Amino acid sequence: MKWEELTPQQQLEVERQLEAVSRGAMEIVPQEELRGKLIKSVVTGVPLNIKLGLDPSAPDIHIGHTVVLHKLRQFQEFGHVIQLIIGDFTGRIGDPTGKSETRKQLSEEDVQRNALTYKQQVYKILDPEKTQILCNSDWLSPMTFAEVVNLSAKVTVARMMERDDFTKRFQGGQAISIHEFFYPLMQGMDSVANETDIEIGGTDQKFNILMGRTLQKEYGAEPQVVMLMPLLEGLDGVKKMSKSLGNYIGIDEKPNEMYGKAMSIPDELMLRYYEMVTDLSNGELDMLKEALFSGKAHPRDVKMQLAYTFVRMYHGIAAAEAAQQHFITVFQQRVLPDDIEAHTLPADMLVNGTLALVKLLTLLGFADSNSEARRSIQQGAVKLNGMKLEDPNRVIKPQDGDIVQVGKRKFAKLSLS
Repeated sequence: MKWEELTPQQQLEVERQLEAVSRGAMEIVPQEELRGKLIKSVVTGVPLNIKLGLDPSAPDIHIGHTVVLHKLRQFQEFGHVIQLIIGDFTGRIGDPTGKSETRKQLSEEDVQRNALTYKQQVYKILDPEKTQILCNSDWLSPMTFAEVVNLSAKVTVARMMERDDFTKRFQGGQAISIHEFFYPLMQGMDSVANETDIEIGGTDQKFNILMGRTLQKEYGAEPQVVMLMPLLEGLDGVKKMSKSLGNYIGIDEKPNEMYGKAMSIPDELMLRYYEMVTDLSNGELDMLKEALFSGKAHPRDVKMQLAYTFVRMYHGIAAAEAAQQHFITVFQQRVLPDDIEAHTLPADMLVNGTLALVKLLTLLGFADSNSEARRSIQQGAVKLNGMKLEDPNRVIKPQDGDIVQVGKRKFAKLSLS
């Protein structure tokens, strides 16, 4: 249906949806087809199928992962159908994107356990009653060998080698297994099987998502629109948010920890975080930008509002208010919190009443390993009763009531059994 044939009300609705769902997108392929799909949906009243594929090999979601989930939520609020495809079948191969070697295949038990964790976490953002959870083993497992051969005949090896990671591995003499070529084909078949209208993913998924568009054309279906979202920088302000780099905010983290981490976001990235990973409307975001740029709002206060918003989104208003008060009390007024958790040290852990500082940090859960504990000490992040300890070989004699602090947010009160 042509634009001029729409009623003024329909045109307004299309523009409203287009503005909202395009917010923050790095690339839309092609833009005009997105408008066309929205027009068709508004005129017919039939919702669009919006797809996101989830690789169940790494199910712990952090704020960076929620960029695409918030985009799905926007579509959901306009009445469109959300298709979350759990790659329980493709997960046994593993996405080769950005990998320099063949990935280890997951067992079916690993995939199912990780998929369950995903389901529990995505509902912190998406409405479970308006979300379809699908497993691609339902349509990929029944495929016959003849059907697989027919599928593979639709894409050339030259097309596969357009991927930078495959090209680099080939030129470097590193092995590429045939089964790795099937990952983008299977992801594309997810779109064919579910008549997907729009697929959303990170910019690093461009090749895989475009494959869905290619295969839909090959199977005589209307091709999906590809919407690519940027990869969010982590707390260091440079590299992509990642648990392995330690520059992340987990959506399951405790309120005080989440708030404190958010306060370390670089000032120049605050608005990007607001835009990509909060539930603020476009109008609210515009008002915030105006206040910040005009000097009406102090950057510190804008960042505190961001930290508050994160905790409110994942833990509720009461937790957000408590976390904000905790931050003000501990870090702005420079006093110890009243609710420091007590940790009991078993007597058999001490040698002549003493304990290595590195060991203490791992026992308290303030470090996952001795090497991480040493780094924290060497970086000057560890204090005992307010005194900074910078010798990683330090041995201390713990006493009842000692206060151990790591960084700005971790505290423990020692108790000897």
